[in-house]
Amino acid sequence: MTSKGPEEEHPSVTLFRQYLRIRTVQPKPDYGAAVAFLEERARQLGLSCQKVEVAPGYVVTVLTWPGTNPTLSSILLNSHTDVVPVFKEYWSHDPFEAFKDSEGLANPTDAFTVFYSERSPWWVRITSTGRPGHGSRFIEDTAAEKLHKVVSSILAFREKEWQRLQSNPHLKEGAVTSVNLTKLEGGVAYNVVPATMSASFDFRVAPDVDLKAFEEQLQSWCQAAGEGVTFEFGQKWTQPQVTPTDDSNPWWAAFSGVCKDLNLTLEPEICPAATDSRYLRAVGVPALGFSPMNRTPVLLHDHDERLHEAVFLRGVDIYTHLLPALASVPALPSES
Repeated sequence: MTSKGPEEEHPSVTLFRQYLRIRTVQPKPDYGAAVAFLEERARQLGLSCQKVEVAPGYVVTVLTWPGTNPTLSSILLNSHTDVVPVFKEYWSHDPFEAFKDSEGLANPTDAFTVFYSERSPWWVRITSTGRPGHGSRFIEDTAAEKLHKVVSSILAFREKEWQRLQSNPHLKEGAVTSVNLTKLEGGVAYNVVPATMSASFDFRVAPDVDLKAFEEQLQSWCQAAGEGVTFEFGQKWTQPQVTPTDDSNPWWAAFSGVCKDLNLTLEPEICPAATDSRYLRAVGVPALGFSPMNRTPVLLHDHDERLHEAVFLRGVDIYTHLLPALASVPALPSES
């Protein structure tokens, strides 16, 4: 994050720097330290805390404001440190069944990206078995030959989706299905033809794809490669949902209304990655992915991922307008 210097730094920036120093990256994220940091900050502000599990693998910390605060009563922070506002002063229904504002992505333009759905992560491992032997021989029906056929089929599909995205200026990345080859395994020595080889792929399936038909396509690619080629899932999400972005959704009306008042240009999109919002949408909770970071390159998990101080502070200001508006949305009859 770019700043003017410690002597002029905004208190919010100082707090954010402290939080960023906590190691929450894979493969060994210290989520406990992140939660402890937030709980300590809550204690300093006179807020009570509790942890709540609302879905498998989805743990949140609830920071509750004392009764003197007329609007915001609590904030939920999940295991990936998304911020989920909860307004008990206004809601007579269960806040966990109301609305979630989750993580978004940066936008390099003046506009702000907001996600109303996301692609389904399918992590697929293709395993090929074939005849082993010495590396000096022309062995037929090898695991490598058959695996190569499957890899070629999948990468051809990838190229087709890429061309579809490039040829249509109205499509965003989240509207097509992406796939990347992320791991190759097999073999024990240079001169030994292995009996088994595998390739792992990260598919991100667009929400309008027929998932049953897509799995059948995977099966056909394996069958076309020959006998002894199978696939298994490391992850398979099968409940894609879409949060309405029209006046039928009171949460969207409140959200977009504030953005309009602030003269913010919104770009509603399908999130190309996966967030915890999918668990909430799957049980009927509307969710929007929004991080107010415009004029910022998309450097998700990249080297030198950064955020300009002015963008960060403006984002804080945007949330001070959004949260009261979302808190004022009345409970729907189905939520009472």
